[in-house]
Amino acid sequence: MAQTDRQALNAILHYENFDRVPVLHFGFWVETLDKWVSEGHLTQEEVSDLIVKGNMADGNAYELAIAKKLGFDDNALVYTGQRGNWYDVPLFPAFEEKILERFEDGSYKKIDLDGVLVKGREGASAIPAEFGHTLTDRASWEKEYLPRLQWTPDRLDMEEISQLVAGNDTRTRHLAVYAGSLFGKLRNYLGLVEISYLQMDDPGLFKECIDTIAGLSLDIVSHTLETGVQVDFAHFWEDICFNKGPLVQPDVFREYVGPHYRRIADECAKYGVDIVSLDCDGFVEDLVPIWLDNGVNTMFPIEVGAWEYDFSTMRKKFGKELRGMGNMKKHVLAESREAIDAEVERLKRLVDLGGFVPCPDHRIAPDAEWDLVLYYTEKMRKAFGW
Repeated sequence: MAQTDRQALNAILHYENFDRVPVLHFGFWVETLDKWVSEGHLTQEEVSDLIVKGNMADGNAYELAIAKKLGFDDNALVYTGQRGNWYDVPLFPAFEEKILERFEDGSYKKIDLDGVLVKGREGASAIPAEFGHTLTDRASWEKEYLPRLQWTPDRLDMEEISQLVAGNDTRTRHLAVYAGSLFGKLRNYLGLVEISYLQMDDPGLFKECIDTIAGLSLDIVSHTLETGVQVDFAHFWEDICFNKGPLVQPDVFREYVGPHYRRIADECAKYGVDIVSLDCDGFVEDLVPIWLDNGVNTMFPIEVGAWEYDFSTMRKKFGKELRGMGNMKKHVLAESREAIDAEVERLKRLVDLGGFVPCPDHRIAPDAEWDLVLYYTEKMRKAFGW
């Protein structure tokens, strides 16, 4: 009997025998979906269902329906029932999101759910420019953020989790517990400049902020897993590197943040969860040793980037303890069939290393052509066991 997607993914990441490689993606930009609607490949209802009802949550039923039309098996990330977006251990309650000022060019200034003052534009999903932050000092931390970063059972969607528990033995889709963001979210709250200063100006507050966020992440993971839901891996989000390396000194990161990964990884291990993955864009090599030393053993999405990074380089440097998901050059989906052919051949070489599952190295961008995406998924199926 052929393996399910879930069984195949687990086998690959555990260096066991597998009969195929699931054809995975990592979501779509809103602009990509809008383009495909205008070209007649999707209906406005399909896209609206995903954006409005699904809130662009990865792996939900609305997104899965679109992915299946394109030949994908699933999103690389499918999560347990935590309230809020998958990539967040949200402030609870969140700040009230509201527009503060509108401009003639269609842009606006607003306060977002994290209390960050941003400039954005209607219909655009790019990262907005920041022009101010609610979190500026200890007083604002204790008044506005500390109360919002406490454990409460309302953070879990128990109705959804109960359904997942009931399907433990029959589930064919992989499932992850979201383990939080131990530095990336704090960077968002403060801004890159201010979090950099805080490490030197008030190391006590810096540590308290990280300890609080990490403690909440541990609580959420622990309370989720103790429900009995069976997950295939735990997953962190950080996004704290750029194309030259990390946005934080590795020594600082190791001292203040590293031990918290270990605490959460050890908690997962109590429930038999031994694959712990982490999402970080950019050039991550300087932080990988810290993650590996503290229980994180799978890198995602391993951006190829302008620096043309290849997972084999990471494997050669860190060994088989390090697994990977991603590292597919997404921009070939806008180029040609020949470019896709070459990329699939490169991915075959990486899969042969073991412990690696290909996936576009970010969300599918607006330059992607519908027919080329279909060609890519067909080539992947032929190359990897279909």
